[in-house]
Amino acid sequence: MKKEFVVIGLGRFGGSLVKELIDQGADVLAIDKFSERVDDYASIATQAVIADTTDDNVLKSLGLQNFEHVIVAIGEDIQSSILTTIMLKEIGVKQITVKAQNDYHEKVLKKIGADHVIHPERDMARRLATSIMSNTILDFIELSDEHSIAEIRANEILAGHTLGDLDVRAKYGLNIVAIKRDDQIIVSPQAQEEIKSDDLLILIGGDADITRFEKKALH
Repeated sequence: MKKEFVVIGLGRFGGSLVKELIDQGADVLAIDKFSERVDDYASIATQAVIADTTDDNVLKSLGLQNFEHVIVAIGEDIQSSILTTIMLKEIGVKQITVKAQNDYHEKVLKKIGADHVIHPERDMARRLATSIMSNTILDFIELSDEHSIAEIRANEILAGHTLGDLDVRAKYGLNIVAIKRDDQIIVSPQAQEEIKSDDLLILIGGDADITRFEKKALH
């Protein structure tokens, strides 16, 4: 059974999300109040509709209460984003993800019941900054304000040591949840697993602990 999503707001982020979801085999109802945007995605989305989502009668007429997951990707109009989120909660949508423009917008969205709040531009900027500032951290995904997943390339300092030797959980409060080695992915590696040069270590833990590990263990 195909997964079904609704994407409200067809700007750069919302439009890209529609394309990605469709490419991954989902059904997507795409909605925007501007007809030219809807026209752009009429041949891409499963269905594309011109609608004002700040009107609860419109949302009900579209049957959005029957969808498991609605993504509110409205861009600059913060008021419309907030009102749409409130309406979606009121009609009983189970999972609502909303794009926030700033920290204030995020606080309001969380107070009114958004299940997930994302900052695509900010998060991408942080990931890029972390990547280009470090020779060893290849990717960085925030889980919260203080915890992240990091992909770190093992160098000659780590090569030849087992995970038990490193004992990163005791020393740094981190967990190595997987190792990428060539085309192989070792999930939940055991303590006796020996690290090879150029292995990619997938770490999860506090941001400060990840930075401490990168500075002390890799240099």
